[in-house]
Amino acid sequence: MFDDREPKVPKIPHAPAGSQVKNKTGSWRDQRPVVNESACIKCGLCALHCPDGAIEITEDGVHIDYDYCKGCLICSNVCPVKAIAHAREEK
Repeated sequence: MFDDREPKVPKIPHAPAGSQVKNKTGSWRDQRPVVNESACIKCGLCALHCPDGAIEITEDGVHIDYDYCKGCLICSNVCPVKAIAHAREEK
């Protein structure tokens, strides 16, 4: 009578960092995240929580696509080792 299988939850589409999406939104920000590569442990929490998909973790380090980063600084708030600071955007 009851369907005991797990409910299927649709995945939310997520554009990878550096994707060629039109309408770049980086010009909105007044603060930008700045990664201290020597302190970063590459845990990936910043990329996981970035609402814009603007962060990518690679073997070379953390790459922030500033064309799409809106400067919300969620990445800085979730970093467990406080390796992401913020700086005033220079326009």
